[in-house]
Amino acid sequence: MRKVKEFSGITENILAFKEEVAEAQKITFAGMSGVCSPFAELFAYAVRDKESVFVTGLDLSTARKVELTPQGMQFSGDADPHADVVAILGGLTLPKANIKPEDVNAMVSKILKKDGKLLGLCYNRMFQNAGWDKEIEFDCIINGNLEGYVLKK
Repeated sequence: MRKVKEFSGITENILAFKEEVAEAQKITFAGMSGVCSPFAELFAYAVRDKESVFVTGLDLSTARKVELTPQGMQFSGDADPHADVVAILGGLTLPKANIKPEDVNAMVSKILKKDGKLLGLCYNRMFQNAGWDKEIEFDCIINGNLEGYVLKK
């Protein structure tokens, strides 16, 4: 893969995602609950005019709609995970998730529509650090780098 764009900040991170899914009708996010689910809600909010679904881990039976409510984006009823964009979230690479890239590929082959797009959404090069960028045929990886500090009185 080659770098085609650089950005800084969460706003530009979200704009890069919006650009990649501009033509999509439906996006299915796959990630770990608690770690990835807030990011899926954030990205789904940015494209709230599209249908969004969240799958916990790789378990398709957990597919839930991601819908706009007065409290923001929330998971609701059961959903069909088949989509024209599948977005794999970086938390799946964490050792405690115990997920193998070949299992991700198998799940994607079941739900990604023909001519669909496979995205990787991560921070701090999670897919590259785990070697998944070589084992999963992502169409695009959007990586954000987190930097920070703490100030005290």
